[in-house]
Amino acid sequence: MDTIASLFAFITTPVSWIIVQFHKLYGAIFGPDTGWAWGLSIVSLVVVIRICLIPLFVKQIKSTRGMQALQPKMKAIQERYKNDKQRQSEEMMKLYKETGTNPLSSCLPILAQSPFFFALYHVLSEIASGDKIGVLNDSLVKSAREAHIFGAPIAAKFMDDPDKVTALNASLTDVRIVTAVMIIMMSLSQFFTQRQLMQKNVDLTVKTPYMQQQKMLMYIFPVIFAVMGINFPVGVLVYWLTTNVWTMGQQMYVINQNPTPGSKAQDQYLQRLLKSVTSHGEVRGRRRRSVVQAIVAKGPDRNENERRFIGALAKAGFSAQADGSVAKVDPAVAEAQSAAAARRQQPKRQPKAKRQAATGTPQGAAKTSLEKKADEPQDAKPKQEGGAAGGSARQAKSGQRKGQQRPKHPSSKK
Repeated sequence: MDTIASLFAFITTPVSWIIVQFHKLYGAIFGPDTGWAWGLSIVSLVVVIRICLIPLFVKQIKSTRGMQALQPKMKAIQERYKNDKQRQSEEMMKLYKETGTNPLSSCLPILAQSPFFFALYHVLSEIASGDKIGVLNDSLVKSAREAHIFGAPIAAKFMDDPDKVTALNASLTDVRIVTAVMIIMMSLSQFFTQRQLMQKNVDLTVKTPYMQQQKMLMYIFPVIFAVMGINFPVGVLVYWLTTNVWTMGQQMYVINQNPTPGSKAQDQYLQRLLKSVTSHGEVRGRRRRSVVQAIVAKGPDRNENERRFIGALAKAGFSAQADGSVAKVDPAVAEAQSAAAARRQQPKRQPKAKRQAATGTPQGAAKTSLEKKADEPQDAKPKQEGGAAGGSARQAKSGQRKGQQRPKHPSSKK
């Protein structure tokens, strides 16, 4: 880890400068040698970095949704060229180019954070050794070494030996308890973030291998962070826990305000929008009007959530307009229009030749029961009738009365 961190030594000066500037602010409030001053400086560093990465986060969302939409086409390409890997790769790249989708965009925020993460790790490692680094002079390094967060120095690690922890004026028990709690919180926040994405913001109508991969990552990433966390200083754990909480909150906002079409989150959003429209009689807010406008523009291509929303609006006596507003109409008329639109969205019945081609049945091979009956030889019918008559005679002989009976003679006593 130290070798990797040294590769990003070029960025340690900007990172240390940002920390020092925030330390001046928080040091004036909490005291320059306190864990609060140094810990909040690291938290503020995360906030600054994540604000700068918001454009990459937006690009990540668009790329993730684009990849979800492309999964059926990608699966078809894989099946078509499963024996030709080169052609498969060419068709995949062609698909990415046509749709403007980049698979690596979903990793951009993590990749962009990596230099800052390793630079902070390098800074804290030098602080633990008592060496100057970046803009941190001897007095600042000494102040950082004396800073404790809940009894654990910001430069201490879970795997440090007792002598090193004692040199930082702390106890090994305090260090391991604090680092263990922070590692657990870091892993749980990572798990909850991925779980929130999988359960609420994925189009459940499309079952693809991409969903299975994301589900696996939901369990793998927390384990990876937990294993790596035992070698992280307390300050780095503060950094990573803060960035996980930021990601979780940022994702929660996106899921609630701009959900993926066809997802559970979209259904919940449209229910809130419906409640607002029925309460106020109008669509409030420019962003909400753009959502209604997009749903109206889709026409027959609406998903199930959007069709339910339009139908619920009709039952409430509203009709969605092309500009994103709603108009008050008679509920019976609006519901009839909604029902007619739903019928138009039903797929047309394919001709017989296309149905047979889809099922692999050759034309003329499948016959109806009437056609099979017509093809049977005519001399088979008397046998069937005779067999039926014989069966009736046997049933009558056994005492069962079936069918129309002949009237008794008047002279008969029975």
